[in-house]
Amino acid sequence: MNTQPQTPAHLEALAELVAVVARLRDPEGGCPWDLAQTHASLVPYVLEEAHEVADAIRSGDDHHLAEELGDLLLQVVLHAQIASEAGSFDLAQIAAGIRAKLVRRHPHVFGGGEPASWEEIKAAEKPQPASTSPLSDRLAGKVRGQPALAGAMTISKQAAAAGFEWDDMAGVWAKVHEELDELKEAVASGDRRHAQEELGDVLFTLVNVARWCGIEPEAGLAGTNSRFLDRFSRVEAALDGDLKGRSIGELEGLWQQAKAEIRAENTPTQGC
Repeated sequence: MNTQPQTPAHLEALAELVAVVARLRDPEGGCPWDLAQTHASLVPYVLEEAHEVADAIRSGDDHHLAEELGDLLLQVVLHAQIASEAGSFDLAQIAAGIRAKLVRRHPHVFGGGEPASWEEIKAAEKPQPASTSPLSDRLAGKVRGQPALAGAMTISKQAAAAGFEWDDMAGVWAKVHEELDELKEAVASGDRRHAQEELGDVLFTLVNVARWCGIEPEAGLAGTNSRFLDRFSRVEAALDGDLKGRSIGELEGLWQQAKAEIRAENTPTQGC
């Protein structure tokens, strides 16, 4: 394993990237789109790039991963440039801050101390005032930066570990049906805000189903997305890319045909 520090070539490439981003943000001759961006406006792009990095990791394609990591790095540098222009912080402070944190959180590596859990070290870094809801306070901070699905799983696991749990799987399924009924009522009422809240309740309860069954909801949904696109592409191909004016019966028939084709392709042939 390579444990050597970064070479000048790495630092030079990073400096060149910083210079390019600064040029894009130059009020005189920069890019109008880049100049218009703020920390807030870039949030969707940060999340999108992070998810694309995860997808590249799952695909096992190193070339794709390197490209997506570059896109994510661009977001970091762009945020640093925006902050630097405002006099808040810069890339050097970001790097120095995370370096200090890594050293502090690994005393057994850098200080000769005993290993400690990250939770213990983080709690020592930011002592919290006395609270009547310490677990809720910790979870609120922990899930703040997580995607909603991952955050729901974190909350579900921690709450269950604290004793807020059903007696058996039957109780979980009963809750799923209860929340589904409430969602149906909210949709029928025409109150979109209420319906959105109830949809969230259904999804959160399904995350609990996943926890009880030991399955990963994010991976499950990612797999469904992939399977849907595979089937849908076959439906499109069968119609030469034109779905307009087709009946739902015709589309459903092609959908079932696509499922059957994929199933047959994935079924191992029996040897003699």
